[in-house]
Amino acid sequence: MASTLDEERATASRAPKGVRSAVIAGSAMEWFDFYLYASMAALVFGKVFFPAGEPALATMAALGTFAVGFFARPVGGIMFGMMGDRLGRKKVLSLTFTLMGASSACIGLLPSYASIGVMAPVLLVLLRLLQGLGAGAEFGGAIAVAYEHADAKSRGRQGSWPALGVNIGLLASSLTVAGLTSMNDDFLYSVGWRIPFVLSFLLVGIGLWVRRNLPETPAFQEMTHQESARPARRKNPLIQLFRTDWRGLAVVMAITIGYNGVSYTFKTFSLSYLTDFQGVSASVGALGISIASCCSLITVPLAGRLSDAIGSKKVVVISAVATAALAFPFFWLLDTRNNWLIWLGLTLATGITVPALLSAQGAFLARQFPPAVRGTGLGTGREVGGAFSGGLAPLAAFAIVQASPSHATWGVSLLFLAGAVFIGVGAVCDQSRRYSSDLN
Repeated sequence: MASTLDEERATASRAPKGVRSAVIAGSAMEWFDFYLYASMAALVFGKVFFPAGEPALATMAALGTFAVGFFARPVGGIMFGMMGDRLGRKKVLSLTFTLMGASSACIGLLPSYASIGVMAPVLLVLLRLLQGLGAGAEFGGAIAVAYEHADAKSRGRQGSWPALGVNIGLLASSLTVAGLTSMNDDFLYSVGWRIPFVLSFLLVGIGLWVRRNLPETPAFQEMTHQESARPARRKNPLIQLFRTDWRGLAVVMAITIGYNGVSYTFKTFSLSYLTDFQGVSASVGALGISIASCCSLITVPLAGRLSDAIGSKKVVVISAVATAALAFPFFWLLDTRNNWLIWLGLTLATGITVPALLSAQGAFLARQFPPAVRGTGLGTGREVGGAFSGGLAPLAAFAIVQASPSHATWGVSLLFLAGAVFIGVGAVCDQSRRYSSDLN
C-alpha cells in the first residue's frame, strides 16, 4: 500500500512539457522500423536475400527472419527493463532507441544474396537480432513513462500516447511501402527498398533531440529517494517480480500473446496473403494499411479517453470481442479481391479494433505492477509473450494457407479466435486492485 500512496502523490500533476512528444517519437520510430521490416520481409527480402527458386519458400524464409527479431526482444525487454527500474526510465529509453534505429539503418546498407551469397541472410539476421534487442524495451518503457507522468484522471489518455506513436509510425511506414510498391519493380528490388531504412539514421538524430530534455518520472524519483534512505532493502527487480508480482506478469503475457498474434497477422500476413494467394497488387494492401493507419490516429485518443471514462479493462474486453467477431469476415472481405472491400477489412481490423486494444493496454498493463518492478514487468511480460505470438503467428498463418490445397483461411481465423481468448482471460485476471485504488 505504501508504494501505491507514494505513486499517487508523485503523479499529482500532469506530464510536463515535452513528455508527450518524447514518448510518441520513440514508439513511432519503433513501429516505422518494425512494420517497414515486416512489409519488406513479405514483399522484397525473399528475392533480395535468398537464392532464386520457389517464390513462396523464399517468402517464408524472409518471414522467418522477421520472426527472429521476436526472439531477441525478450532478452532486450528483460535486460533493459531491469536497467530502467534501477537506473531510470530516461537513460534506458535513449539507449534502446539508438540501438534500434542504428540497426535498422544498417539493414539498408546490406549487400544482396547475388553479391555475397549466404552472408547476406546471415548479416540480415544479425541486424534483425540487434533491432529486436533495442525494440524489446522501447514500448514498455514508453508506457511506464507516460503512465507515471499522469494524474489519476488522465492515465487512460496518457497511457495511449505510446499507441499513438505506434500508429503514426505504422502510417509513415505504410505510406512509404505504398509509394515504393507503386514504382518500377527493378527500382524497388535494387535501391528503392533501401532508402527508408537508411533514413533511420536521420530519424535517430531527430528522436534523440526530442528526448534530450525528457524528465525522469516522479514515481521513479520518489522510489529512488526512499531507497536511498534504506539502501539495505534494495532488491533485484527481476527476482522481486517473480517472487511477489508474478500474477501481474501472467496477465501481461496473456494479453500480449493474444494481441501480438492478432495484430501482426492482420498487418503482416494479410499483405503476403493478398499478393501470393489472391494475386492482388502489393500496392493495394499497402494502401489499405495506410488508410487504416489514418483511421487509427482517431481511434487511439478516443479509446484513451474511453478508458478514463469507463475503465481500460472494459475497453480491452470490448476489443477482444471485436477481434473474435472479425475472425472470419476479415478473410471474406480479402477474398473478394475488390479494392474497396479489402480496404474496409484492413480498416476494421488495423484501423479500429487493434488500435483500440493497444491504446487501452497502456494504462491497464502499467497498473499490473508497482513502480519498483514496472519496467521489468512490462519488458518481460510483453516481450516473452510477444516472442511466441508476434513472430510465429504470421509464419504459422502463411504455412497453414500454403498447406491447404485450396488455400483455405479458416485455420488462420481460428488463430484470431485463440488470440481473442488470451486477451479476454488476461483482462479477467486483472491485478490492478493489488497496487492502486485507481482502476481506470
